[in-house]
Amino acid sequence: MNLVQITPGAGGMYCGNCFRDNALVSELKRLGHDTLMLPLYLPMTLDEADQSARSPVFFGGINVYLQQQSGLFSHAPNWFRNLLSSPRVLKWASGRAAKTRAADLGDLTLSMLRGEEGRQSRELEEMVKWLESQPRPDAIFLSNALLLGMARRLKAALGAPVICMLQGEDDFLDALPEPFRTKCWQECGLRAREVSALLAPSRYFGDRMGARLGVRADRVKVVHNGIRLEGYPERESRISGAPPVLGYFARMCPEKGLDRLVEAFLIARREAPDLRLRVGGGCGPGDEEFVQQVRQKLSAAGALNEVEFFPNVDREGKIRFFESIDFLSVPARCSEAFGLYLVESMAAGVPVVQPRRSASPEIIERGGGGILCDDTVEALASAFVSLAKSPERRAALSAEARNAAREHFSVNAMTRGILEVVRGLE
Repeated sequence: MNLVQITPGAGGMYCGNCFRDNALVSELKRLGHDTLMLPLYLPMTLDEADQSARSPVFFGGINVYLQQQSGLFSHAPNWFRNLLSSPRVLKWASGRAAKTRAADLGDLTLSMLRGEEGRQSRELEEMVKWLESQPRPDAIFLSNALLLGMARRLKAALGAPVICMLQGEDDFLDALPEPFRTKCWQECGLRAREVSALLAPSRYFGDRMGARLGVRADRVKVVHNGIRLEGYPERESRISGAPPVLGYFARMCPEKGLDRLVEAFLIARREAPDLRLRVGGGCGPGDEEFVQQVRQKLSAAGALNEVEFFPNVDREGKIRFFESIDFLSVPARCSEAFGLYLVESMAAGVPVVQPRRSASPEIIERGGGGILCDDTVEALASAFVSLAKSPERRAALSAEARNAAREHFSVNAMTRGILEVVRGLE
């Protein structure tokens, strides 16, 4: 099949959705499908080979912003717009993009959702024209619901089914200021009716978004996310006798609950004083102030020397990080659509401890490999103490975790599931 994956780039920041889409495209190619990956806004920062490297960046971030600020910019000459979308200029813009907030993007988000009726219609037409010069696709994947404004034009021009992936858009939309929040949800609901299917990474999130978008349940398909398993260690658990190490691996921000994790860690150390903490994941310019506050809290509690930080590591560094911990927890505040870090941890044979909320129960109950607890820092701390004091239980959960990742959450399993959805549309 000829397939197209359209994914927003996050510039200099690591992005779980980019990782997932990139792994999907790589596996589709390995299975013999001709697949194009088109980045939007900014280039991607990945920890594996970039499948979009040979494609132009469409909807260049600077052009999109300037078109929103002034309708006159839509008439700017192509040479000037091309200059603003050059790799060097977009790389410069990446640092500023890392500091943007949903509260500042209401009008731009609504305009993008209006697609051919929005201020960025010229960008849409340029992408459509380029795709028309390529082999006709059998299906087009949109990375998330914030791209639904493209669906109508893509479907009309290319005659291919458009499948929209759902990947945690609700928290962003809910953070928009009014009246944009309500208008964007309404536009998403209208545009969602024009795609051939919505593809959710968990039943939890599929049900949640289906209800909020007002679409029939049978139009929301569920395929769990998966990762490439090559390179993850084959081990049951870490060497016994070493101090137990709790890990956190996600973006270092309040939404992912790093401060909650630290609070629970400090409580747990009262009963397990040898417990250590390692914090890894994305840390952009907009996260640095928060991370400094977390460090100050640890210092005030006299625990800073027991904690290590590993920001923005590559794939090899990520795998080494998981090899160095005994169990992982990311007590996110946001309504996690999936939580790719859970599968990465499980693939390394590292058990997970998660609050009983969002998609975590669905992932852990699928194949084991973790502990679910109440959504409080006290309950998290109790679970941390339990695992810190029981190497035998950690070893048993480690074997479960590794098997669950290989049986249910590989990139091959995810890709086969998505291809079944595509074939079901024929």
